[in-house]
Amino acid sequence: MTILITGAAGFIGSHVAAELLARGERIVGLDNMNSYYDPDLKRARLARLHDKGDFHFIPLDLGTDGGLVRALGEHKFKSIVHLGAQAGVRYSIDNPDAYVRSNLVGHMNILELARHTDGIEHLVYASSSSVYGGNTKLPFSENDAVETPVSLYAATKRSNEILSQSYSHLYGIPQTGLRFFTVYGPWGRPDMAYWLFTEAILKGEKIRIFNNGDMGRDFTYIDDIVDGILRVLDHPPAASDSKPLFGGGKAPHRVYNIGNNEPERLMDMISILEAELGREAVKEFAPMQPGDVKETYAEISAISGDLGFKPTTPLSVGLKKFVAWYKDYYDV
Repeated sequence: MTILITGAAGFIGSHVAAELLARGERIVGLDNMNSYYDPDLKRARLARLHDKGDFHFIPLDLGTDGGLVRALGEHKFKSIVHLGAQAGVRYSIDNPDAYVRSNLVGHMNILELARHTDGIEHLVYASSSSVYGGNTKLPFSENDAVETPVSLYAATKRSNEILSQSYSHLYGIPQTGLRFFTVYGPWGRPDMAYWLFTEAILKGEKIRIFNNGDMGRDFTYIDDIVDGILRVLDHPPAASDSKPLFGGGKAPHRVYNIGNNEPERLMDMISILEAELGREAVKEFAPMQPGDVKETYAEISAISGDLGFKPTTPLSVGLKKFVAWYKDYYDV
C-alpha cells in the first residue's frame, strides 16, 4: 500500500517523504508548485526524493473541485499526511483568497477523499501554533481556548481542526492534527526569518527586526519534527483517545502541539547566525506586524507522554546545519 503526502515539494513534506522512503514506503506526493516562494527550490527538493525510492509526484492544486480523485487514479493508499496549504501569516493579509482555496477548500477535499477511500488507517494533518492567537498564558497547551485568531491564516488552521473533528465523528476517520511551532532547518522556507536574515547578512543588507527585537519563538529543528510526525502516523487514534477539548471519547481525533518546548529570544537567534556567518547584521528595528504574535511556547507533555516525542536539537546546532546547507546550496 501507499502513503499519500500533500505538500510533498514543501519544506516539511519533502523531509517526511524522504524519511518514509528510507524505511521502504511507497509515496504518492501532491503539490501545486505555486510561486509563493522560488519554485526551483521545490523542484530541487523533489529531485532528491526521486532518487530515494518508490516516489510518484502529481502536480495538483488541492483547491480544485474534483481534481483530487481524478489525479490519483488507480493509486491506493493506507494513510494520508496532509501538509499542503498556503503558508505565511503576513501574506494572508493581502492574499486572503489563496488561504480560502488552499487551506479551507483544500482541507475539505482531503476529508472527502478520506471519507470515500476504503481502509484509511490515519489522516495526519498540519495545524499551527498560530491558532493560539495573542494568548499570553505560557506555555501554550492544547486545552487552551483558541477562539480568537489574530490572522486569517490562523483562522483557517483552526477551521481545519473543527472540520476534521466533525468528519471523525460522522465517519469514524482516524485523524491527528499537529500544531507546528516555527520549524527550521536545511531545505527550509525562504519566507522565514532565519532564512531572510541569513540572506541579508551575507549580502550586507539590513535585517528588519519586528517588535524591536522583543520576540520569542519555539524554534523546532526539522529532524525533530519529522520524528514526531512519524511517531504520530504510526499510532492512529481510537475514539477513546479523543482529548477532552474535542468532546472526549466520541471520535478518533486528537490534536497535539509539536514543538521544542524551549522558546528562544529573537536576538539570540540573530547572534547565532552572526557567529556562524562570521558577519555582524545591519539591524533595523521595527514595530510589531499585523497578525504577528510576541511569543510562542509549546507545551508538549501530551505528545511526549503518548508517543515518546522528545526534541534533541539545540538552536545553535540546528542553525549551524542550516547555514552549512545554505552556503552549499547557493555556493557562497
